Amino acid sequence: MSRLFEEFRQYLTKMQQYDHVTNLLYWDMRTKAPKLGQAAHIEALTHFSAESFALSTSGELGEMLDKLAEPGEYDALDDTWKFIVGRMKRDFDRNRRIPADVYEAFVRAQAESGTAWEEAKRSSDFSIYAPHLKKMIDMRREITGYTDPGKELYDAMLDEFEEGMDSATIDRLFQDLKQELIPLVQKIAAKNQPEDPRFHVYSDPDAQKKVQWMLLDYIGFRRDAGAVDETEHPFTTSFSSKDVRVTNHYYEHDPLSAIFSAIHEGGHGIFDQNVNPDYDKTVAGSCNYMGIHESQSRFYENILGRNKNFWLPIYDRLGELLPQFREISLDDFYREINHVKNSYIRIEADELTYCFHIILRYEMEQAIFRGQVPVEELPALWNQKMKEYLQITPENDSQGILQDVHWSDASFGYFPSYLLGSIYDGMFLDTIEQELGSVDELLAAGKISEITKWLNEKIHRYGNTRKPKEVIQAVCGREVSAEPLIRHFKKKYGELYGLMD
Repeated sequence: MSRLFEEFRQYLTKMQQYDHVTNLLYWDMRTKAPKLGQAAHIEALTHFSAESFALSTSGELGEMLDKLAEPGEYDALDDTWKFIVGRMKRDFDRNRRIPADVYEAFVRAQAESGTAWEEAKRSSDFSIYAPHLKKMIDMRREITGYTDPGKELYDAMLDEFEEGMDSATIDRLFQDLKQELIPLVQKIAAKNQPEDPRFHVYSDPDAQKKVQWMLLDYIGFRRDAGAVDETEHPFTTSFSSKDVRVTNHYYEHDPLSAIFSAIHEGGHGIFDQNVNPDYDKTVAGSCNYMGIHESQSRFYENILGRNKNFWLPIYDRLGELLPQFREISLDDFYREINHVKNSYIRIEADELTYCFHIILRYEMEQAIFRGQVPVEELPALWNQKMKEYLQITPENDSQGILQDVHWSDASFGYFPSYLLGSIYDGMFLDTIEQELGSVDELLAAGKISEITKWLNEKIHRYGNTRKPKEVIQAVCGREVSAEPLIRHFKKKYGELYGLMD
């Protein structure tokens, strides 16, 4: 180990200590901090984020990365450290173009925007949030102009969350889905299923929290490396493979919401807990390709969790924790958790109509950054697209444009990754069944751990070291296609709704 390399590792440790503090501050802001304490947290978060940014763009770091990239030093590194040096040098070259005062102002604006979004959502008043959203749009334009000069703005944003998946690729995949799923949903809607009131009786939030842990334990989320808390909008955050935290929100008359949020966030958590621990606290660690990450949360939530066989070994336990389910048969439960209906809220949508929720947001982002639609016109455009794709119009802003947290921190380009994740899931399902056998049979036998182990070995352990298209090629041996997901949907819902030819 050269002296230069040792100095570099010490510098990384210092950087990670600042990142650890900012993660803790964000976690506390979204879970525990009282309203009157938010301002102090924003001040601290701004300070430590600015310090972290200064470390990540310093001349000292740049000089070390340049020297480590030279043939002699670089050749002495193992493959992991070659990746880390290469990725950090790329990020350094991009980020150093952002003026420090611009970055500091952006961090402060993000925190203020998040707080304004929460207030606006509670009040169902877009006007509270609108000036903050405009600032996020303007600042994202400015920062992307620094980091990706000469690149088409929205494609640069997409690339930040799912490298290599530009709008031309996404347009093709989403068009394939629309062509096949719009008529499928229309056929299902014609069945006119009534609401089942048994799923909307009072459910003790404390009992729902016990269900969450039961589900997390069952799918393979490790308690010794994990924690759970409550927040307005469920999310997962990772400090390292040894400290991964998930959140949930508990509705007293909608226990299915928390049940599937638990499985979804648990999928994110399992991914982060099973990254090669040698990657901890480096850019090789937690995967920042959001489509790949979402593929794991949505695989657990939808491919596994909405499969009747997932529940066979644990349905009695669910009834012990939430007694109303003792009076509901597993067949009725299975139909309810796959009840296709046009609904307002993305995170509560069935997996089929969920596709349209994401396509809507993708087209909204294109309208913002390519169509120059003013902020004040966005709620109306949102409602128009809801009518077009889901044949319903939100009654208020909380049901509509205020329902998601993502734009409050300028995460434009993130939303398409959710649907990309589902597309990847169709391909992973095909491959698992080729290599392990029937997923139905594995789940019915309570062998979900075999599926988790396969995902650990094929996907999770690699962390951030493979780009999305590289993951798909390595795991599935083919290019990205929506065809397996479409086929899965047609088979599953054709059987459920009696649509088979």
